Amino acid sequence: MTTDLTVIKAGTGVLTKSADGTLDRAALVHLVSAIAGLIDVGHRCLFVSSGAVGSGVSAFGLVEYPQDTATRQACAAVGQARLMQTYSSLFENFDISIAQVLLTAADLGTPERAGYVSDTLGRLLSESRILPIINENDSVAVEELKFGDNDMLSVRVAKLAGAKRVILLTSVDGLLDPATDELITEVSDIDDVFRHVRADKGRFAMGGMASKLEAVKFAVNAGIETCIAHGRHPERLAGIVAGKGICTRFRPTASL
Repeated sequence: MTTDLTVIKAGTGVLTKSADGTLDRAALVHLVSAIAGLIDVGHRCLFVSSGAVGSGVSAFGLVEYPQDTATRQACAAVGQARLMQTYSSLFENFDISIAQVLLTAADLGTPERAGYVSDTLGRLLSESRILPIINENDSVAVEELKFGDNDMLSVRVAKLAGAKRVILLTSVDGLLDPATDELITEVSDIDDVFRHVRADKGRFAMGGMASKLEAVKFAVNAGIETCIAHGRHPERLAGIVAGKGICTRFRPTASL
């Protein structure tokens, strides 16, 4: 679709408050400003946003992520509306329109259906001031229709759209060496780093470093450079896109 497309994924821990799972508006303002800055200098972006379920939990008076399917999907239905309303308002300040694209795994399950998604994304990306915002359709997706998490959704969409890079924003600077706590800045062999995985999932998060590395493996094997970076420091995005910045950068193992 475009030769310099970046897929940016923000996890629930980046977008919501850890105390109660409600949207963290200050964090969203910071992130929106950084993405708008990339668009302003000509980068094309797809934004995969978690946070729908997490942003809906307060409407149901919950203190943690719901475990039953019906409540989780109901939270997503409320939260997705809140999320998109917030994004629309914030990006409007930068003269950027947003487009909501909700997907289930079935939408990419056949070449025909994947083609429809590809055509829609291509048309949206042809407009320089439109930002497609993608999320799993959590209000209807059940186990057999799910991607697993938004990390895998991000890389599958990146492959479909012909993206150059994926940036997974999380609550740490990147992959940390468990022995030293130092940031691993570059990885050329994804299989060599699974030993660094930690059980660091938050109460309102579905993923974790293990799922991120599975998604990274999918991406780099598809020829897509992938970075894990700190979502609470979105001002680093410009540097990361430029090939620098604080992150763990996973080099692709194949060429598209």
